[in-house]
Amino acid sequence: MSKLNLVLLFGGRSSEHSISCATAAGVLGAIDRDRYNVIAVGITQTGVFVPAVDDPNRWALTSGPLPVVEFEGKTVIWPFDGGRELMVQDELGNRESLGSMDVVFPVLHGPYGEDGTMQGFLELVGVPYVGNGVFASAAGMDKEFTKALMLQAGVPATPHVVITSAKWLNDPEIAMAQSRQLGGLPLFVKPARAGSSVGVSKVKDWADFPQAVATALEHDSKVVVEHGLVGRELECAVLSGANDSPTRVSVAGEIIMRGREFYDFEAKYRDDSAELVIPAKLSPDLLAQMQHLAARAFASIGGRGLARVDFFLTADGFFVNEINTMPGFTPVSMYPKLWQASGLGYADLIDELIGLALEAPAGLS
Repeated sequence: MSKLNLVLLFGGRSSEHSISCATAAGVLGAIDRDRYNVIAVGITQTGVFVPAVDDPNRWALTSGPLPVVEFEGKTVIWPFDGGRELMVQDELGNRESLGSMDVVFPVLHGPYGEDGTMQGFLELVGVPYVGNGVFASAAGMDKEFTKALMLQAGVPATPHVVITSAKWLNDPEIAMAQSRQLGGLPLFVKPARAGSSVGVSKVKDWADFPQAVATALEHDSKVVVEHGLVGRELECAVLSGANDSPTRVSVAGEIIMRGREFYDFEAKYRDDSAELVIPAKLSPDLLAQMQHLAARAFASIGGRGLARVDFFLTADGFFVNEINTMPGFTPVSMYPKLWQASGLGYADLIDELIGLALEAPAGLS
């Protein structure tokens, strides 16, 4: 069987640029080279598509500087004529082919990549791509609308209020009053459309609330304020069923924090203050309930391909905290680890995702 030409697309304009690079490193190191020719394409922090080095070590997270995609004189040119040939152009205008694309794997996190924008771009190009479509990506990226869709579907979500930049500028007292009605401190203040805990603050004193909002507004024009629930932090991985078979949900994983207030960027990617327990210790009944809610949450946004669903298990039961429509694939990421614990290896998981992309109908996602 001939190899498929797979474009691995990473980097991007969001604050999660380097995490996307690290995810690309994981995929580059795991993908079956006997089945795929990989065309690595990076997106700089200013949004330029560039040819990238096909080397997992170049993009991996280390104790040193975070990986960054740089412009080095050549740009990637996408076809908009119904063709699939990807070109690269140098500064003199000379072009050469990178090959004909069969499928794109956009391992982009955050705005301008995970939020429906890149999915819409790829649908305009007319090439199959891994992961959620335009609507699910946009809905899953926006915490306000994610929670609204889940609550409408009967999936319990964390209590919250939404503060826009205009609302905060014009009447911060009303915004604070609404936040006080959530049930007291602590509160988590988050950019509505960001991930990897970028711009997130845990507020334990009302005097710190204005600064927490200001920090979140540095990353978005809209902020979600959530009541801090007391309970266990649990996650599970979701994968669409092939050929319209039922959605699959992994075993559960648990995050146990040591020495930090919450599961922030540093805990996720830079130190060992978070312990990931896989599989989490849950009774069969609780695990089945969590898996059922994860599948319903995925369906509520019109999910396709993959997602990671994050929960709190409290004395009042499960609450969905977030759904991540392009979870990380770094060596320390929950998503591939959860599937490995469920019997699906890293390379096989990538195969499954590519297969789902090729199966999905084009357009109107």
